[in-house]
Amino acid sequence: MKKIIITGTSRGIGLEMVKLFAQKGHHVLALSRNEEPVQKLQLNNVTTFSFDIQKEEDQEKVKNFIEQEWKTVDVLIHNAGKLVNKPFSKISYTELEEVYKVNVFGVFTLSQLVVPFMDKNGHVVTVSSMGGVQGSLKFPGLAAYSSSKGAVITLSELLAEEYKENGPAFNVLALGAVQTEMLEEAFPGYQAPTTPQAMARYIVDFAVNGNEFYNGKMLQVANSTP
Repeated sequence: MKKIIITGTSRGIGLEMVKLFAQKGHHVLALSRNEEPVQKLQLNNVTTFSFDIQKEEDQEKVKNFIEQEWKTVDVLIHNAGKLVNKPFSKISYTELEEVYKVNVFGVFTLSQLVVPFMDKNGHVVTVSSMGGVQGSLKFPGLAAYSSSKGAVITLSELLAEEYKENGPAFNVLALGAVQTEMLEEAFPGYQAPTTPQAMARYIVDFAVNGNEFYNGKMLQVANSTP
């Protein structure tokens, strides 16, 4: 059984992944600012506590947990995300900074913290977006969000190269439309063809097995536009 850390677990795909990994018997550390949805599940092999990816002291809590309880980590899934849907001219510096702190800086710093506890068979999976893929269709209002999702694609490629000798593997899943609260914020009224449960099943399987076949890759997981 694997030891798996997931961020952004209070709703949507993240919460569904917690349920699926637990059902399969894996040990899960579920991280979100709101830990109550995971606590309510009352799963024996799941640990959760309030975690703000922007706070250094909260990242230290994760490090202490690993050192004291697990010693090693097999899978890290960067699922937490922040979205601002505004015209480019209306996005404030503070809003831009908030998006990047969660979507880019959080991925960077939490990876720095967790990777030393992983070995060659470890797998770091970053959930990105089709909006961050070069050459994909872009949508107005998502300048901050989609550009941040492009940044973590390049970051993962760089880290895969840097750690290719001793691991872990780094891959990115650029998701298309999934019927989540965040999709509603980005595209109000749009009905996506994919449910959070279905996408969670795909990511769970990829997180456990994908590093056998991929490293430093960005996979487009989309069956619709947006």
